[in-house]
Amino acid sequence: MGDRHVLPDGSEWKIINPDGEQASAHAGTQQAAVTRAREIIQNDGGGELVVHGTDGKIRDKVTLTAGSAPNSPRG
Repeated sequence: MGDRHVLPDGSEWKIINPDGEQASAHAGTQQAAVTRAREIIQNDGGGELVVHGTDGKIRDKVTLTAGSAPNSPRG
């Protein structure tokens, strides 16, 4: 399973695997990062998407399965 967190990173947003040290990807907006994180999770067979706000605190969580339809969380 491919859990991912979307976190602020200066003026961008980063997508990280909680087990890894480096970002999986970067995006210019939170929404773009959420969309990309969803793709990564779904392509990896499913997992949990955790979205953090600009303050770094967890804002939303959703469990995705492979190919699940997009819905919340929104950026």
